[in-house]
Amino acid sequence: MDTKEHILDVAQRLIQQRGVNGFSYADIAAEVGIRKASLHHHFPTKTDLVLHLLNRYRQQLEDYLASLPDTDSHVLLDRYAALFHGNLCQGRACMGGMLAAEVATLDASLMPALERFLQVQQRWLSGVLERGQQRGEIVRAATPARQAAMLISTLQGALLFARAGGDETFFQESVQGALSSLHA
Repeated sequence: MDTKEHILDVAQRLIQQRGVNGFSYADIAAEVGIRKASLHHHFPTKTDLVLHLLNRYRQQLEDYLASLPDTDSHVLLDRYAALFHGNLCQGRACMGGMLAAEVATLDASLMPALERFLQVQQRWLSGVLERGQQRGEIVRAATPARQAAMLISTLQGALLFARAGGDETFFQESVQGALSSLHA
């Protein structure tokens, strides 16, 4: 494996498990098997590393969402929710959610990339919900943008609470309740 990609993979896992403030370059260097100086060669600062990771994470999400077929809205929403469930099964939180939780301690230069990541989800979900409303698949209880915001919040919160409590059932019931409330 390419050293830079290995660094990114380890750092992403650590952020998703511990948060940005919960790991150091020494943690990454030890796990990758390189010196901290080598790590600084690839990413001079922790902010550089997190920015690169956040952009990579956003691109991975965009690629995944673009790969989904134009199908029933509920199928698409289930696949979106499955991303969060996958993180839970790996003992991780969504990287965007972890960064959002630490926003007060992050370098301000990360905020535009974090906002872009959140906007990708908001736009995609709003589009799915709008098409679902037009097709009669999704109840028109609110605007698609408001429904998307509620769904993102529910998934992020359910993931964090289930992870903290070690209760996957809590996640499943929360997600099932949120998604079933959208059925027309």
